[in-house]
Amino acid sequence: MASDRPVIVYPPSETGGRRVRVDGKILGTAYSLQDLTVFLQHAGLEGWDELDVAGSGLIEWRGGGPDVWEH
Repeated sequence: MASDRPVIVYPPSETGGRRVRVDGKILGTAYSLQDLTVFLQHAGLEGWDELDVAGSGLIEWRGGGPDVWEH
């Protein structure tokens, strides 16, 4: 089933970090909420900070929420 949210943060990998997909494009691997915030700022969500990202309904968190970054 496809997500109706434009941002998907995948579960932590075996080596740490989580893949980030925005509008169907993988942006890279985030290793913290700060990394994810930077990815999203570059994707056009300028002015967002870590609290905005952690509480956003635009993000589908898979395998744990904004506080889970290691497997």
